[in-house]
Amino acid sequence: MSEVKLEGSGGYIIADVTEEQAKKADLGVGKLFLAPVGKLEEQSMKKHYCKICEEEFDTPPKVHLEENNREEVADNLVLVERGQYTCQKCNAVIGEYRVFEKKDESEDIGNARPKET
Repeated sequence: MSEVKLEGSGGYIIADVTEEQAKKADLGVGKLFLAPVGKLEEQSMKKHYCKICEEEFDTPPKVHLEENNREEVADNLVLVERGQYTCQKCNAVIGEYRVFEKKDESEDIGNARPKET
């Protein structure tokens, strides 16, 4: 775990993330982004900055879960959770997250691909 700054549309969150989460957050532009990481656990979030308040807070942002009825977004891909990280003070949106799952995890089993040389 390492402490990193994750950029959102309305500010940023300082959080402890795994190496895998950090790789997802890196879009190759020199910054790490919040959206590709998915949902962060509250205990991993340390601070947040709100562009509206123009202030950094030594607390995690609030997490708001949106109602969702397991929306199918593509073949074999279901949106199971959608939420927002919001400022503790003014409730402005810091960033959003989505959690997806495959309907049939076994669909790719047995589809071996030859190793490229």
